[in-house]
Amino acid sequence: MNNFDWVQPKTIAEAATAVKNGGVAMSGGIELLCLLKEHLIEPPSVVNLKSIPGMRSIDVAGSGLRIGALATTTDLAENSVVRNDFPGISQAAASIASPQIRNVGTVGGNLCQRPRCWYYRDPEVKCLKKGGQACYAVAGNNEYHAIMGGGPCHIVHPSDLGSAFLAYGATVVTNEREIPIQNFFVLPKDDIDHENSLRPAELVTGVTVPNDWKGARASFFKSKERESFDWALATALVLLKMNGSTVSDARVVLGGVAPIPWRSTEAENALKGKSIEDSVALAAGRAAVSRATPMSENRYKVPLTTNVVRIAVLQAAGLKAE
Repeated sequence: MNNFDWVQPKTIAEAATAVKNGGVAMSGGIELLCLLKEHLIEPPSVVNLKSIPGMRSIDVAGSGLRIGALATTTDLAENSVVRNDFPGISQAAASIASPQIRNVGTVGGNLCQRPRCWYYRDPEVKCLKKGGQACYAVAGNNEYHAIMGGGPCHIVHPSDLGSAFLAYGATVVTNEREIPIQNFFVLPKDDIDHENSLRPAELVTGVTVPNDWKGARASFFKSKERESFDWALATALVLLKMNGSTVSDARVVLGGVAPIPWRSTEAENALKGKSIEDSVALAAGRAAVSRATPMSENRYKVPLTTNVVRIAVLQAAGLKAE
């Protein structure tokens, strides 16, 4: 990696100025180290956001939850308020990486991860996202790539917290504005160079979560190849509001299957007004992938995602998935 200056800002304004001058922001540093080693970035300076006080808190307000961008994923997984009132967020945080990485990795960093696509990460490959002429996954090895929302680039977004925050209707707070999370992530067809809508020198400072789904039944289910640290093949975050034994409202958000966290209104509609049983959960899973367009090597993700949703629905309803 290249030599770089180390910047220790004391305020967000100082950090933004340093980034505007070509620096790259660092929170936990897990992703940053990979990007530097893979020569995806070669910045003149690294801006240490951890030198700014007051960005790690998790606070309860009358309107919901305020999570600092430097709160670690362990902080989020173990916070008692998050566990009790927003359990889907806690479950998603607990699923990330390994305990050692969760102790360091941050909320802001998790949301702003770059794709893990092996073509994008290969320093010798100039893919479409790096200014090349083609997405090599289309005719190449695509077993881990998108089955929904892909094209012209077929990455999947690696953030588990992104799915949870989308389900709960969160807002991303920056040094410049507040961005509803459904407007934070962007598809490749809208911006091939970026995975989010942050402007130059705009920094994530926190996330706010409203009380709209506070206390809803929740389950985050993640399928991956290894029981240890691994990225998702498919995930589902399911929230259920119940009127007796009937679902009055639902949220279903998928991860690991699209370039952005993918909300499935089809699955939600398959649940509303129903009493949860296995056939209903399976119908929701099938609805979730009804628009899937898999490629040559990732067709397995269609039945996999169907069952990931099914299991998450049953778990959210307090039922055992066979």
